[in-house]
Amino acid sequence: MGKYFGTDGFRGEANEVLTVEHAFKVGRYLGWYYGQDHKARVVIGKDTRRSSYMFEYALAAGITASGADAYLLHVTTTPSVSYVTRTEDFDCGIMISASHNPYYDNGIKIINGKGHKMEAEVEEKIEAYIDGKVGELPLAKKENIGRTVDYAAGRNRYIGHLISLATRSFKNMRIGLDCANGSAFAIAKSVYDALGAKTYVINNEPDGTNINTNCGSTHIEVLQEYVREKNLDIAFAFDGDADRCIAVDENGEVVNGDLILYICGKYLKEQGRLNGDTIVTTIMSNLGLYKACDKAGIRYEKTAVGDKYVYENMVKNNFCLGGEQSGHIIFSKYATTGDGILTSLMVMEVVMEKKQTLSKLAEEVKIYPQILKNVRVADKKTARENPEVVKAVDAVAKALGDDGRILVRESGTEPVIRVMVEAATDEICEKYVDQVIDVMKAQRLVTE
Repeated sequence: MGKYFGTDGFRGEANEVLTVEHAFKVGRYLGWYYGQDHKARVVIGKDTRRSSYMFEYALAAGITASGADAYLLHVTTTPSVSYVTRTEDFDCGIMISASHNPYYDNGIKIINGKGHKMEAEVEEKIEAYIDGKVGELPLAKKENIGRTVDYAAGRNRYIGHLISLATRSFKNMRIGLDCANGSAFAIAKSVYDALGAKTYVINNEPDGTNINTNCGSTHIEVLQEYVREKNLDIAFAFDGDADRCIAVDENGEVVNGDLILYICGKYLKEQGRLNGDTIVTTIMSNLGLYKACDKAGIRYEKTAVGDKYVYENMVKNNFCLGGEQSGHIIFSKYATTGDGILTSLMVMEVVMEKKQTLSKLAEEVKIYPQILKNVRVADKKTARENPEVVKAVDAVAKALGDDGRILVRESGTEPVIRVMVEAATDEICEKYVDQVIDVMKAQRLVTE
């Protein structure tokens, strides 16, 4: 990871970590970088945070000052920016969002012309410019100054694309949507209404400060209660920029990313459409998913945590379905990134085509209890490789056998070791997690 750009863009508290000066310089560099041999075109989307407008204008000012044109999608989802960038011949795209973070955070995600996350080497060049390590870039003059273009039409084409993917009408289906007071509010209801659903929407009145606040995929209990109260057939919750989706079945039970991978993976396999009969997961996926996949004859890959790594594996091996427990699901036939609304439509395809409830489709997966604890340490590598800690982890793995697993990994952003155990009961999980942490404490590796 770079100084500013992490695995999911440049992110931090608005005007504290990420400032308008940063945004202006990002725009200046991108406008110059892509505009050296032609009139560059950059498309920008944003979520509903108060600060997103500020960053949109700063980015557009930088882009146009360098001589490129900035096309504004306004409030839209991250996957829509990816879609528009790759299908409408833009040099790159920018999404202003901090995803599932609180409203006072924000971020700048840069997307390359193919709709993928920007290459690290380009982000490194932007960082060098921000820090004044390269010379000042030339300003465009006279007729070469760029312009901003209202491009709501691009977002509308994305909505049409989503609608076109549905295989059946949703007529008479009572479907709930939790838009997290974020990007999905401008798109999700339009899609479901067009497909004939009886659409029930909550948390779709953003005010700039309520994005992700007790709503959306990170607070799924709100939608669970709503499903029970309104007697809905199915419901979906999105996060702030709508690249995640968590489902809720007709009984108000959560169907997370692991269950969605299984339901869609099994369906695609039955259709002969699951490349290599394989899904791509991360190491955080539940043991229950793997056991169910074994029974269904579905193979699986495991990557490091992060949809970036999932997608890299999918591209390398030509797999068509992958994702994370958190609800980042990638259907590579239709998208190059996680897309919450697209994921909900793919789940609806299975429900409609198989004529089964979501609870019935998910019942074959027995989700194992999982307990994860974070331990602050002085040095992550030292703590992870300590011989006594390694011995304790091996002992737990041996004791669990095929009926559970232990995972100990370093945080990518904090001085933290994450200790996770999956087993038949919460009590067993708690016992073994604490057993390993106690060894860390005895070895004086823990700072608090």
